[in-house]
Amino acid sequence: MFIVEFPWVFVFLLVPFLLRMTLPPYRIERAAIRVPWFNRLSKLLNKEPSGGSVVTQVSGFQYIGWILGWFLIVLAIARPQFIEAPINRVVPVRDLMLLVDLSGSMETRDFTNKRGERVDRLSAIKEILDDFLSRREGDRVGLIVFGNAAFVQVPFTQDLEACRLLLEETAVRMAGPRTSFGDAIGLGITLFQRSELEDRVIIALTDGNDTGSKIPPFEAAKVARDNEITIHVVGLGDPTATGEEQLDEEALLSVAETTGGMYFHGGDRTELESIYTELDQVVTREIQTESYRPRRDLFHLSIATFFVLSLIYHLIAQTMYQIKKRRLSHD
Repeated sequence: MFIVEFPWVFVFLLVPFLLRMTLPPYRIERAAIRVPWFNRLSKLLNKEPSGGSVVTQVSGFQYIGWILGWFLIVLAIARPQFIEAPINRVVPVRDLMLLVDLSGSMETRDFTNKRGERVDRLSAIKEILDDFLSRREGDRVGLIVFGNAAFVQVPFTQDLEACRLLLEETAVRMAGPRTSFGDAIGLGITLFQRSELEDRVIIALTDGNDTGSKIPPFEAAKVARDNEITIHVVGLGDPTATGEEQLDEEALLSVAETTGGMYFHGGDRTELESIYTELDQVVTREIQTESYRPRRDLFHLSIATFFVLSLIYHLIAQTMYQIKKRRLSHD
């Protein structure tokens, strides 16, 4: 779409016409006759010579050239612009942090993938989380993995493709064989301290009992609550198991309830898919966009056209003058 930023400038198109109507014609003073004894002749005749002038006649070709040139100058001053297609940018409305357990128990092969093949828990989680992340447009997403300690795999970003790729690169035991769930929550709280968004959510996934954290998960949850962070917890594994592989559902439930979140237990792929479907509804996607339409200035085209037409005009005028001069010399 073409627009002009200063349309009122076109009022100046009338200036040449107003000047022609109000000002007298431009006159060039010229002597009517030149003779060496002109002064003596005028004394003998007892007459005083009077001044004379010539009004230059302007052709239609010149008028058209001047009007077109003046129009191009005024058009350049009016600043013509081309409005390009709008560019939309998604504005983040939520910070969403994923906590993924990479302890040794995550290699237990008690889940199935989309093809029905037997896979370990982490592989099943990757597949479902990948689909979950593909629908998180409008969120800033981060990823923390934990084992013996917690590590930031992906800081908050709107690049969901990068987050999905780095999630796929995680492996069981890469952070150690133990489970430090409380430390992972604490690290997530630290990252949220730099967040300026009001809606802040943690989705934590673990399949074991916390055995290595410096801060108990419940205490970390209370700090998260004080920082207005909601924690949803997804528990995997067998609550009746013993040792580190035991799923302490009571502790996980207390973490979720303390922060106003929800606790889910995923026993198989079907339950896990339903959990993330429900989370997708709880953690709603409120997309806000900013739209910007780039403007490209075109005044230089008007100026360039003026100079090109001016050059053509003078070339034609000079050619016509030379032709007329040759004709007169032949006559």
